[in-house]
Amino acid sequence: MPIQVPEALATSLVDFFGARGRAWADRLPALASEVADRWELRIDGAPAHGVVGLVLPVRRADGTGAVLKLQPVDEETAGEPLALRAWDGRGAARLLDHDPATGAMLLERLDPARSLLALPDDLAATAVLADLLGELTQHQAPSGLRTLADIADAMLAEVPQARGAVTGEADRRLLADLAAAVREVRPEPGDRLLHGDLHFGNVLAPAAPGARAPWLAIDPKPLAGDPGFELLPALQNRWSDLAATGDLPRALRRRFDLMTDRLALDRDRAVRWTLGRVLQNVLWGVADGAVAIDESQRVIALALLGR
Repeated sequence: MPIQVPEALATSLVDFFGARGRAWADRLPALASEVADRWELRIDGAPAHGVVGLVLPVRRADGTGAVLKLQPVDEETAGEPLALRAWDGRGAARLLDHDPATGAMLLERLDPARSLLALPDDLAATAVLADLLGELTQHQAPSGLRTLADIADAMLAEVPQARGAVTGEADRRLLADLAAAVREVRPEPGDRLLHGDLHFGNVLAPAAPGARAPWLAIDPKPLAGDPGFELLPALQNRWSDLAATGDLPRALRRRFDLMTDRLALDRDRAVRWTLGRVLQNVLWGVADGAVAIDESQRVIALALLGR
């Protein structure tokens, strides 16, 4: 039976890549069949997807379960196999095979129904995530990845234009503060292997009983840099848990402090790199036509600035 590309994935591919995304979506069924035949895989369930990637549960020739991941190769996704090879299953799903020509990856199968989003206590989930980050960032980044130095330089170059696009004076001042924070830490961008997008939904339990670890990371957007740049995804995820405390700034700082403590990070540097990640989100918003800073990003920035 031909693979059906989920309509939401096809729409997202077009949103991100335009005509190239539409062509990729149209090509996906044939590509999936070609790769499955080459690697002797049998489709073993319904397709799932992220923002741009199709994930198919499969069985290998020996009957073991795995997942086939197909996604366009771009600046963010090109480094995924490099990072997964470097981790070799320590803290992350294991890479079983990779086709450089198409970007196809065969990955260890985890349980998509059991992520850190399902843990009732968000602080317990944060502790698990922080410990995973500690394991992942022990590694020096392999050559060929994006670097935080280049990302920081590109952001700072965009700030003057963004300040002109933002309409509120308070937002302009905050934008300037975010840029100043990045300038302070830019001379030491770090060289650790960063996941790039480690939020609670990107940490899954293994599918097989008796696995080597209770939780493993998926879907990295890797880069080389300072681990302080890794913290924002966990701050802005499970937002309703933070809001339910009745004191968003305090809850944010508590989650932030838990991560920096468990990772033994310099708190001031981590604050500045997290503000840099906020700056990145703000700049993306401006590029999409926003004239004000997103409220969640404003709350996070002000909480970390102690305002």
